[in-house]
Amino acid sequence: MGDWKLIALDMDGTLLAPDESISHENLTAIEQARAAGIEVTIATGRAVEGVVWQHAKALGLTMPLVTVNGGEVWSMEGELLYRRPLVASDVLELHQLALSVHAHFWGRTTERFVRNDNMPENAATAEWLKFGFYSDDADIMDSLWETLGNDSRFELTNSGRLNIEVNAAGVTKAAGLQLICDRAGIDANQVIAMGDSLNDISMLRWAGLGVAMGNAQEVVKEAADTMTGDCLENGVAQAIRRILND
Repeated sequence: MGDWKLIALDMDGTLLAPDESISHENLTAIEQARAAGIEVTIATGRAVEGVVWQHAKALGLTMPLVTVNGGEVWSMEGELLYRRPLVASDVLELHQLALSVHAHFWGRTTERFVRNDNMPENAATAEWLKFGFYSDDADIMDSLWETLGNDSRFELTNSGRLNIEVNAAGVTKAAGLQLICDRAGIDANQVIAMGDSLNDISMLRWAGLGVAMGNAQEVVKEAADTMTGDCLENGVAQAIRRILND
């Protein structure tokens, strides 16, 4: 086994089953990694509350958590260690863009999740952590990628093939993990990262070992150092056991 100190796991399409549970196989493998002296953390597009807290506490994790694609970093004691919001006026512009192309939209403020039908009245003063677009019309999505792709204000990724997620420029899972590692005295080369979507590419490239899930988007597989099984095949457990046995 190499000198690994930390495993960073994406949630949806990686650690979690479709019903948002963690399989017995993945749970056991994570316990084995921690018993071998390798810490584990979560790096997700989700906000910290709900499923993220639930699973992090159930796993007994001690390392801080990277949430909202790196927009926030939280300690396991509930302390906010880092936050980088979007500029509210930029979000209003994104909202108008979604309306103009007839795309569904959602967002995440520091207070709540936003959908098409509940744009907050204080949108111009809210702290926005993320804004997203969704459409099953490929032309609409291609147009949005073209419009926003070179805008220096934004970091564009996705957490699925049919959406676009917008964070402030420089907000990535890799940046969030770097903050955690700086606090813990861990080098990026001692980190293993696993994921399946565009919002995972930054950490797969940054980490000493980037592992793409079998169900990952092709561009994610190309960015990774190696692959593991599908999330439905306990790919996280497969990768951890292979690493522990090396």
